[in-house]
Amino acid sequence: MFSSITASFARLGLSSTARSPATTQGSAHLFAPSTRSLHLASSSRPSLRPAATPSALSPSSHLGAVRHRSQLAPRRTKYRKAHKIRLPFNTGGSLKGTTVQEGVYGLRLLAPAKLTAKQLVAAETALKRKLKVIKGAQVFLRVFPDVPVCVKGNETRMGKGKGAFEYWACSASMGKVIFEIGGPVEIRLEVAKEALRLASAKLPVPTEFVTAASAPRLGNKVLTAPEAAVEQPVSA
Repeated sequence: MFSSITASFARLGLSSTARSPATTQGSAHLFAPSTRSLHLASSSRPSLRPAATPSALSPSSHLGAVRHRSQLAPRRTKYRKAHKIRLPFNTGGSLKGTTVQEGVYGLRLLAPAKLTAKQLVAAETALKRKLKVIKGAQVFLRVFPDVPVCVKGNETRMGKGKGAFEYWACSASMGKVIFEIGGPVEIRLEVAKEALRLASAKLPVPTEFVTAASAPRLGNKVLTAPEAAVEQPVSA
């Protein structure tokens, strides 16, 4: 009996060893991953790319406030904030800036005022829109908003700093010429008056139309050149 069991085990062992190569190949064929399926899976899976570094971003992303060409603002200032703008009054008799220097026609103030950059841009835009039909016409801005104006919130207690920056502005005295138009082309008087009238409507101060031949202004008084004395013949 023991010999029969041993013989049966021997037969089973021989048969298993005889079939082991085929069985191994079949099992390897069944359980081996398919190269084609792996290739398709890898191609369909979205690839993970590294995030863009800050150096690879556009230069504008590093900039804070960008000064556009259409804005009136200084490129740099020595201090971030300035004292409150006070309206100037020329009490010393200075006539500087009260006559037309660069162009042919001008717009002169009849009262001291604080002009903001937004007001000057609006006036200049209206002026250029009217003169764009005249090829070669030029617009000259005689003032520039270079003073930072800081504003605090409503119902804020006194102290605790000056406040945050709000806008750019400048002060202009009475009699100051702020806009001039001219250029190598001839501009008709009617067109110049209408263009400067549209520009003055954007300003919070009364103005007047002047030409290159207009006399300087000192406060409320327009100075005129003294007339030459005419010598009368002495009767004998």
